[in-house]
Amino acid sequence: MTFDTLNHAVAHLEKGGELVRIQEPVDPFLEITEITDRVVKAGGPALLFEQPKGHTIPVLTNLYGSLERVKTLFGVSSLDELGGVLAGLFQMEPPRGFFDKLKMLPKLKGLSDLFPKSVKEAPCQEVVHTEGFDLKQLPVLTCWPEDGGPFITLPVVVTRDPDSGKRNIGMYRMQVFDGQTTGMHWHIHKGGAAHYREAARRNEPLPVAVALGPDPVTTYAASAPLPEGMDEFLLAGLLRQKPVKLVKCITCDLQVPAESQFVLEGFVAPGEVRREGPFGDHTGYYSPADDYPVFHLTALTHRKNPIYPATLVGYPPMEDQFLGKITERLFLPLLQQQLPEIRDMHLPVEGVFHNLCFVSIHKRYPGHAQKIMHALWGLGQMMFAKMIFVFDADVDVQDTAQVLFHLGANVDPHRDLTLVKGPVDTLDHAAAMPHIGYKMGLDCTEKWPEEGYTRTWPKKIKMRQAVKNRVDRLWERLPL
Repeated sequence: MTFDTLNHAVAHLEKGGELVRIQEPVDPFLEITEITDRVVKAGGPALLFEQPKGHTIPVLTNLYGSLERVKTLFGVSSLDELGGVLAGLFQMEPPRGFFDKLKMLPKLKGLSDLFPKSVKEAPCQEVVHTEGFDLKQLPVLTCWPEDGGPFITLPVVVTRDPDSGKRNIGMYRMQVFDGQTTGMHWHIHKGGAAHYREAARRNEPLPVAVALGPDPVTTYAASAPLPEGMDEFLLAGLLRQKPVKLVKCITCDLQVPAESQFVLEGFVAPGEVRREGPFGDHTGYYSPADDYPVFHLTALTHRKNPIYPATLVGYPPMEDQFLGKITERLFLPLLQQQLPEIRDMHLPVEGVFHNLCFVSIHKRYPGHAQKIMHALWGLGQMMFAKMIFVFDADVDVQDTAQVLFHLGANVDPHRDLTLVKGPVDTLDHAAAMPHIGYKMGLDCTEKWPEEGYTRTWPKKIKMRQAVKNRVDRLWERLPL
């Protein structure tokens, strides 16, 4: 079971003891962050701040802040189930005859039932403001002391390619400048930024709609690194196993999730930028101030009794570690379709998703580890992986102790290190230049003679299975 609305998710989590209401007045300026940060790092519940100082709208944080909560929100018993959903979409082969076509009909019918559905009336438009609205009425959080201002941190940003008309949904932080404008922090590699460049080339404003607080799965989908051209609302439908209902905006020709708490409608004008930031980011450091496009509001719509959803990022572990884990497990089967020798992959939270990648492979030939490194760097947002460590298939890359042991035991830095130059994440402050820098791969597999290893690779220490079985039978009688 997944949830049609954020409200349903809140009620369910509260009933199960996974959400706590805070009735003490708490300031959106830094205080909500400090409370949430302590709760996140303690593995605590979601938090609903019912009386944020200076506001009447409650604030929800830490919704995705535990593995059990994420599994509940996505309706699965294991996150690995999610990968099977997406992989099934790409595993369908063209029918080879009439009977194959008949067999495919139920699958195609099931898929068509999950496409987004348009509706004419929606809860997110119960209250409509096309004038006189003020963004500062929303309890937008200022998270860290040196932040440039309050930031909207869980936006579902909808744009359309001015050339092809294809929709993109992304998650880009938005600094609130005043009552009617925000920054639009889309990085140059993102879909929204590509749409903005095309609109600017035409010297046209780009319509933008921002949904806050649709159902939890749809909010996640905005952050998913999908293959270009795949609709994030369709991904949400696949994961929910029911379509996302969309409604047309009041002042722009875009559609947004009908069950959202708030919708910000507006546009980004070509050539207009404003200094945005600093911002305490998921890297654990402040990302520096820089110039980004300005989003102008033309309408603000919302439910009659909305909830303002927020997440905070900073020194890990944070709530976003579980969003990253969803992405890891969701897209692993797709990687394995292209690279079937991959056994598993782990993006540890300490590596803030793009700094560290541990991958295990069924090694088949000399140089196989290097092939995997280069293949991963060539796949979508895996191009941002700053350090890739490749292990043999018998290494559990989810176990940091095993990773560190085999890294230390199997690596000769001169032989096993690969350096490449290419795109890096915009937030990588260690790179000498923005957007481009060096990345490294490390072959942590056992070495073969064909790879220049002239000695005999030693055997791992391992007890005989017969001895293990005998001790298993003795174990309960031992005074241990």
